Amino acid sequence: MYRKRGLSLGLTTSAVAVTAIVGVSLAKTSDTAEARNSTLQWGSCKDTQKKTGGSKAQRRFGKAAAPQLECATLGVPLDYKDPGGRTIDIAVSRIKSENPSKRQGALLVNPGGPGVGGLGYPYVLAVSGLPQEVQDSYDLIGFDPRGVGRSTPVTCDLTSEQMEHRPVYARTPADVTKEAGYARDVARQCAHSATSWMLPHVSTANTARDMDRIRIALGESKISYLGTSYGTSLGAVYATLFSKRSDRFVLDSNLGPRGYDVRAMRLFGRGMEDRFPDFAKYAAAHPEYGLGATPRRVERKFHELAERLDKKPAQGYDGTRFRLDTFSLLYLDSHMPLIAQTWQALDTGEPVPPSPSVPGPENSTASRYYVTCNDSRWPKSIAQYQHSTEVDRVKYPLVGGSMSNIGPCAFWPSNGIEPQVRIGNRGPSNVLMVQNERDPGTPLAGAKELRKAFGKRATMVTVDQGGHGIYPNASNTCANDAVTRYLTTGKLPVKDKTCAAEESIGKSEEQSTG
Repeated sequence: MYRKRGLSLGLTTSAVAVTAIVGVSLAKTSDTAEARNSTLQWGSCKDTQKKTGGSKAQRRFGKAAAPQLECATLGVPLDYKDPGGRTIDIAVSRIKSENPSKRQGALLVNPGGPGVGGLGYPYVLAVSGLPQEVQDSYDLIGFDPRGVGRSTPVTCDLTSEQMEHRPVYARTPADVTKEAGYARDVARQCAHSATSWMLPHVSTANTARDMDRIRIALGESKISYLGTSYGTSLGAVYATLFSKRSDRFVLDSNLGPRGYDVRAMRLFGRGMEDRFPDFAKYAAAHPEYGLGATPRRVERKFHELAERLDKKPAQGYDGTRFRLDTFSLLYLDSHMPLIAQTWQALDTGEPVPPSPSVPGPENSTASRYYVTCNDSRWPKSIAQYQHSTEVDRVKYPLVGGSMSNIGPCAFWPSNGIEPQVRIGNRGPSNVLMVQNERDPGTPLAGAKELRKAFGKRATMVTVDQGGHGIYPNASNTCANDAVTRYLTTGKLPVKDKTCAAEESIGKSEEQSTG
């Protein structure tokens, strides 16, 4: 399924986590005349529906019910400080409302990332659970963000080994020093790649400006928005830069107000600590896996296996991969049996089951570096990362030694990069945040910071469950109903609220969607 596949990719490449719910992009197409116009000329999306599960959807819903995804290309400024200068392409998609009498506008959707395409996301939402009343209310608008996929793409010329690299679990200062060599090489490759001319301009702020160009090309005075994971940061920046153009904004699984900065990376350690008890309870309740009769014993088994694999890797797993793959798979309740089976196999020497964790396209990793390294200032001192890993190994022992290790952003060229957009409380009260209490990828602690930054602008619905992503296919009807009600009627909850838990562990996640 789309969500399963994308989420499991979160830690297989060298940046710490792609906490995307969904990612669908297309191969880059050649320049066309319409790419330079300010309007959108809609045409066929070659192979898009096939790549996003179109045939399966048609079998499930019937051929006549499969929605029609259209695509177009929009030219936007490379540098918004020089709007008449060089342009790049943004690939845009659309599924039109089939009920004009109920249509309320355009709903831009983003599945997360950064580095994840969203061109096929409207189709995925439409065939996998987005309520019909929402589809009637909006044209669903997707896009590949600048630098990604069928939009003008970037590269860092990464090798397959670099694509498969995971941030080492640093047990000593020497582990950070060694990781710095890898990080420096990647930063140098990005800075000298064939697309280095784009390097200062691929950022969340500029992607938000591209969104406003899409709004203009659509002929809309305002746009509504549904964004998940990194998409919450993108939505928060748009709602700040273009508050008068923002209509109904839904942010699902929220980053803090500074996006993917160094603090957010370290908070992955907190997210794992929040989430792991859910798995420990699951494993303890299933003695057939032999991982421990109590949650405490399951946690001891985690550390035992990690330390054993640190000393002697087995079946392609070292301690770093074991820790980070466990973290990544905990994004979904439905992955808990796979986690338990993998642990059992590594413990007993039996063959490890196939894992969905495989590297994504080189462009996905490269564009993630471009965005995260451009969005904020990262510490430059190796000694500072050595101190952080020492602290986080104690504070967040499950994965903290990896999450606070040094990365390419420490060596990123900063010339021409604009200051980070500051999220504040100026603007209409039109933001609905939905958030799981035990989200490993976007922990509740960060969401609370974003909620505080928005002030009166936001209302937050917190859900007593674990995992990454809520709307539209998580099992909690309380949260899902709140989002649907807001998108279709404009009615927010009267105040922040918490939705009680609804059983989900072991159920299949039917979202075919990062």
